[in-house]
This record gives sequence, C-alpha cells and structure tokens, in this order.
Amino acid sequence: MGSVGLQFAGLQSLFKHISCRMLGIGGIRTYSVFHPHHIKPTFRKDEQERLEQSGELAKIAHMPILPPMKAETCSEFFDPVVDKFINYVLRRGKKELARSLVEETFEKIKRIQLERYHKAKPEERVNIVLNPKEILHTAVINCTPVMELMPMKKGGSTYRVPIPVLERRQRFLSMNWIIQAAQDKEGSIPFSTQLAKELIDAAHNQGRVVKKKQDLHKQCEANRAYAHFRWSG
Repeated sequence: MGSVGLQFAGLQSLFKHISCRMLGIGGIRTYSVFHPHHIKPTFRKDEQERLEQSGELAKIAHMPILPPMKAETCSEFFDPVVDKFINYVLRRGKKELARSLVEETFEKIKRIQLERYHKAKPEERVNIVLNPKEILHTAVINCTPVMELMPMKKGGSTYRVPIPVLERRQRFLSMNWIIQAAQDKEGSIPFSTQLAKELIDAAHNQGRVVKKKQDLHKQCEANRAYAHFRWSG
C-alpha cells in the first residue's frame, strides 16, 4: 500500500473514531471528548462528606470523572445560584461588568435591609434577613413557575396548552424575569438599585415578577381544558 493509501486509511479510521464519539451510546449524539459514562465531579466538601457517610463514595471511587468547570470551586464563598445569576446578567461577554453589577446589587440590598433592621422593633428584627445571598435564593424560589403555556396547532386552530416546566427552565425563567424587570426602569435609576428592589420584593413574595408568575398560573388554570392536547398526536 502506497503513502496515499496509508493516508486514506488513517483518515478513514479517524472519521470512524470521531463518528463513534459523536454517537456515544445508543446512537445519542454527545459532541464531547468525554465518554457519557463519565460522572460529574463533586467539588464541595459538604457533599463529599455526605457521600462518604452514605457509602456512595466507595461506589464511584473508580469511575471516570469529568473535569470541573472553571467557576466550580470548593471555596466557602462559592454559590452556584449566584454564579448562574451572574451568567444571566452577563451581556456581550463582559463577565467582570456582570459580576460588579451583582456585587453592587448585594451591597445595596445589605444597606436597605440594615436600615430596615435598625428602624424595626426588637421583636421584628428576627424576621429581617440581612444576607443578600439568602434574599436571592428566596426571590428565585418565589418567582419560579410550575406551569407554562405552549402553543399547539390542532385542526387548523392554535391552542395554548398548559405544560409543566422543567427544572432548568424554571430557574432560567425565574432569574430572567427578575433581570428583565430590573431593566424595565426609568433612565435615572441605576440597574443595580432597581435589581436590589426587585429581589427584595420577590423575597417578600411581592412585586412585578411574582405577579407575572401568578398571572401565568391563572392563564394555565383557565386553559386546563386543553391540557389533553399535550398527549394527543
């Protein structure tokens, strides 16, 4: 076999290897250099201790593990919800600007809550949350929708069919609604100030974003007669 034949055979084996990597297992396209059998890394110390206590650590000790992402760290200051929220604030790849906006928002939340704390009566101070991260967590949970409407065409007519929302989309909708509400502001108000107000209102189960979620649930309830279209062919 000549040099051209050897090159062709080498290219053929390379394409076969790439196609096998793309198909993964069961014909599922993965488009990854890692095999689908690789498991996600456990980089949090509290999760590692939980796995060790439950005995699950011994089961996955010899399994191939994916490398952690750049933002994933075992630092006590790492918060996956805050990190995801910063990524949703991110525009045009300006990560430092997005991080500084979220930090300014947390600072203003802290100032607002401290002012409210000092003005409140001693028995009311217990219910005032001063940690901005806890306020963000509560706000995201309060704004998370359970159902949404999907347009489906049946017999020449389009119906808005209520369907359950997947967990990843729930988080996306909740955070995106909060950010959009903060962007819909007067020109003189800074984005971080409006975002701080929206987060505090949402943490108290109030505000425009919570009302938007409630209105969506009411629409889903009103269109529940079309729910069976979700399973019909």
